[in-house]
Amino acid sequence: MTRQIADALNVTELLQAQAAAQGERAAVLMARRAGAGSGDCLSFAALDAEARRIGSRLGERLRPGARVLLLYPRGVEFAAAFFGCCYAGMIAVPAPLPGQYRYQRQRLAAIAADATISAVLTVRQALPEISSWIAESGQDGLLTLVTDDPDAAGPDVWSMPPTDRDTVALLQYTSGSTGSPKGVVVTHGNLLHNVAALLRAYGHAGPLRCGGWVPMYHDMGLIGHLLPGLFSGGGVVLMSPTEFVTRPHRWLEVIDEYDLAMSAAPNFGYERCVRHVSQEQIAQLDLSRWEYAANGSEPIRAATLAAFAKRFAAAGFRATSFFPSYGMAEATLIVSGSSKREPVVTRADPKLLERHEFAPARPGVPGRDVVSCGVPADGIQLRVVDPTTSQVLPAGRIGELWLRGDSVAKGYWRNDAATQAAFQARTADDESGYLRTGDLGVIHEGELYVTGRIKELLIIKGRNVYPQDIEHQIRAEHEELANGVGAVFTVDVAGWEETVVTHEIGAERDPERLRELAIAIRATVSREFGLYAAGVLLLRPNSVPRTTSGKVQRVAMREQFRRGGLASLYEHLDQRLAAPHSASAKVGEVTR
Repeated sequence: MTRQIADALNVTELLQAQAAAQGERAAVLMARRAGAGSGDCLSFAALDAEARRIGSRLGERLRPGARVLLLYPRGVEFAAAFFGCCYAGMIAVPAPLPGQYRYQRQRLAAIAADATISAVLTVRQALPEISSWIAESGQDGLLTLVTDDPDAAGPDVWSMPPTDRDTVALLQYTSGSTGSPKGVVVTHGNLLHNVAALLRAYGHAGPLRCGGWVPMYHDMGLIGHLLPGLFSGGGVVLMSPTEFVTRPHRWLEVIDEYDLAMSAAPNFGYERCVRHVSQEQIAQLDLSRWEYAANGSEPIRAATLAAFAKRFAAAGFRATSFFPSYGMAEATLIVSGSSKREPVVTRADPKLLERHEFAPARPGVPGRDVVSCGVPADGIQLRVVDPTTSQVLPAGRIGELWLRGDSVAKGYWRNDAATQAAFQARTADDESGYLRTGDLGVIHEGELYVTGRIKELLIIKGRNVYPQDIEHQIRAEHEELANGVGAVFTVDVAGWEETVVTHEIGAERDPERLRELAIAIRATVSREFGLYAAGVLLLRPNSVPRTTSGKVQRVAMREQFRRGGLASLYEHLDQRLAAPHSASAKVGEVTR
């Protein structure tokens, strides 16, 4: 099966082949909500027919290569629209619905402008929200097609435009954890190669039933769930991300109820289940058929994996089902991962990490647990490179991860400068054509360990400190922070890098308790990391911006702090940081 996928001419012909082979077997199924009736479903044959119908409508109005914005509340309709774009030779631009917050609507407008979209595809249910956004963003007259219109032309008038492996299939807009979102140019060949590599990494040869709650506009949802399920012939089962947030155990119920062999989530998804699924709910689950529990898109925590495996062992979950992985939109999705084994964890010497070296800590010496992301996927060439000198580093040295191979995308949409900087890197020994990931990592005993982001690394008095380690430690020690998100960064004050710790807090509002907590957080940072936190800010819930995959946007937080845009409940600041950084602080303290 993986050979058939990798060798296909294009996505369209592969889906049509599966439609012919699978017929009325369920291709895309929306899981029913708990207590409700059956969910929406498209068979392989019906998905092909819908894609031809949508492709025909697009072909009547637009030329091949046009960019089409996909705005859908549900995955079934999204799948038909995505393949409709492929069938029409057009470029799909998946994106979230406009939403209620201004920053969400502005980001969507920026995507639409950058991609120079020619049309929007959606369903009747979402049309009022989208029409309002179109008028608000000054795009009156933009072609909007409602794909669940029963009066649209049938599938029989469709004819396939010239499409090969180099034809662009979609623009996957980066989630922007360290900068402005950019459209990654992903071809039919990139999709085919990466899905085949993903299935090989699983070690799975036959039909694979995939699914989960990650939205379709995110690469983990589209390329991690939808495409492997369809291309392998196993089908895909989807559920609402909102339902997962409000009822985490429903994700696990769906895995059990619909017999999913593969389901993925960022680390916070597993952590949420550990915290919020009750013993009574676990007693009703059978997770023994969950073969591939992929974890990626954000730092993977060894403690989270261990806690999840322990808590859900009673439901038949096996630690060997975990699939810790590393991936990114610029590489289509998967870069590395290994399956059918318990997670490989190395307790690294933190002093060596500060010097960009990686080695196990000696017995009895405190260490940092780092989870292996497995071995590079099929066709991925990976190098660890000094980001300053471009020298390829030996095993055991931490550097920037550089990639090349058929899964690596063609660049950023109409952004030659960014494409040249990121996708056309050359090592000091004159190997060319590498993608610079911006991620730091190391190869240790043949395994890839990802340690952080270059732009987010804290460099303090010559030490290299990873902000996610501080965030994790203070959350582990202070229960009031357990359900929130934090961001640690440095700011330049008169040429000196000062550490600032921010974290969301839930219902606590007592000023004296907030003060005590801020002091305790400062003490934790000093004791565990030998750092002085010049600023501690306790924030309202949902104040820390995150990407669609859950990555904390620390660079954005630093900029908000500099502009005074943080909605603080309490601030504990040194005097040199005491400029009015907070927009709405309730209480605060300045120390000298």
